[in-house]
Amino acid sequence: MPISNCQLPILREVKQRIILCSICNNLTEIDPYRFCVATSRDHSVICVVEEPHSLVAVEKTRSFKGLYHVLHGSLSPMRHIGPNELHLANLLPRFKPENNGGVEVREVILATNPTTEGEATANYIGRLLKPLGLRVTRIAMGMPVGGDMEYVDEVTMDKALANRHEI
Repeated sequence: MPISNCQLPILREVKQRIILCSICNNLTEIDPYRFCVATSRDHSVICVVEEPHSLVAVEKTRSFKGLYHVLHGSLSPMRHIGPNELHLANLLPRFKPENNGGVEVREVILATNPTTEGEATANYIGRLLKPLGLRVTRIAMGMPVGGDMEYVDEVTMDKALANRHEI
């Protein structure tokens, strides 16, 4: 459905009001984004996601109470997207307590998509952060809840076997 002329001013206003948070790069109307300054969030854990909608997906679980860092993309040599095109520059300064509400970051969770680009991005960031002595973790991948093994591809099955846990 095409956008009508009466909707254009509303879209312009939204575009003018939405900015990137100077701390986490999430889309927001107020800088910094509310999670970045919330005392109720765990400032010692940062979850790195590719896009703002990925942050929303993690939040829907209601189980993650840490902070976020939004990259706005993933590494993709085919699309000429390298590390300089991602929002990585403001990630490293966040690990200093003076830049993180006086709290030392102890873990970074890499929650990029389980695609070739997402894996490359997670590996790149992991190699970048490991020398800093931080705990760097990757979200688990494998069989979806409610999935049928008959329809699972080899890569997903391989990840499910590799990420198995004791019951």
